[in-house]
Amino acid sequence: MSSLVFLIPLALLLGGAALAAFLWSLRSGQYDDLDGAAERILLDEEGDQKP
Repeated sequence: MSSLVFLIPLALLLGGAALAAFLWSLRSGQYDDLDGAAERILLDEEGDQKP
């Protein structure tokens, strides 16, 4: 029973830290363009073409 006094606040603290990190990544724009990087590899750039 005494271990629950330690583990429950620790779990709440870690969950809150994970939620804060997720909300920070949303605000900083990490998920704005999910398809851009996946489609960018398929596009040919002008300088990469062989003669």
